[in-house]
Amino acid sequence: MRTEKLGESVSVSSPQSCMVDERSEKFSKSDRILKRDRFLEVYDTGRKIQATYFTAFVLLNQTEKPRIGITATRKIGNSVERNRARRLVREAFRKNKWLLPNGVDIVINVKRRLIDASYGALEGDLITFLKKVGDQ
Repeated sequence: MRTEKLGESVSVSSPQSCMVDERSEKFSKSDRILKRDRFLEVYDTGRKIQATYFTAFVLLNQTEKPRIGITATRKIGNSVERNRARRLVREAFRKNKWLLPNGVDIVINVKRRLIDASYGALEGDLITFLKKVGDQ
């Protein structure tokens, strides 16, 4: 692709090469905790932290990136409400995972009050939590 600007010709190889920000906001499979055994290990040996909209369990791992697991039980509400809660947490994590150090597993248990919360309120609560985990 070639771009011209004020009479100059500039060669641009791809849209990714134009990115100024180095942080990746992707949410790949490697960003998730997928196995039940790992969830149980984080519950049993991880540190428990209470937040307004969720309870989190944090444990160091051997990977090079932070990972997250999200649980929303039937106490939260019907499937639509549970899925919305998971989507909100996943999106807030995806946008702010760069605040975490590498090698951390986090399991988030969603609380009922998240159902009525706005995305901004949840993101603020999650950022506070991520900064607290990143400082320790």
